[in-house]
Amino acid sequence: MTGAKLIEHLAKPRGRFPHVKVAGDFIYVSGTSSRRPDNTFAGAEADEFGVTTLDIRAQTRAVIENVEQILNSVDAGLQDLVQITAYLVNMNDFGGYNEVYAEYFDEHGPTRTTVAVHQLPHPHLLIEIQAVAHKPQH
Repeated sequence: MTGAKLIEHLAKPRGRFPHVKVAGDFIYVSGTSSRRPDNTFAGAEADEFGVTTLDIRAQTRAVIENVEQILNSVDAGLQDLVQITAYLVNMNDFGGYNEVYAEYFDEHGPTRTTVAVHQLPHPHLLIEIQAVAHKPQH
């Protein structure tokens, strides 16, 4: 595993960068959101008047599952993660994010840093996760 291939079943990156980059035994996952291939967002709905409903739990779940699919594309998985950085637009969402996070990871999982950011690349995004995994190559 020396590079990354385009992952067709995920949303295309919004710039000239890969979803994932393998460097030796380390796997780096670019910032990942709940964006779907059709450019809609899991955990984001708008009614006919443009009123939005944003769900941190649904977005967190979708982000972690997108990270998992990215890792699977290079024969790795969530169990190989060693570090996660999560970016939240609003720290008031920390409880819901933390609740869903605990469905996937425990105290033996990856190290984690969570920071608040002013905004993410789309106003419907509440969370983005960047990750590093380690998988020894044989």
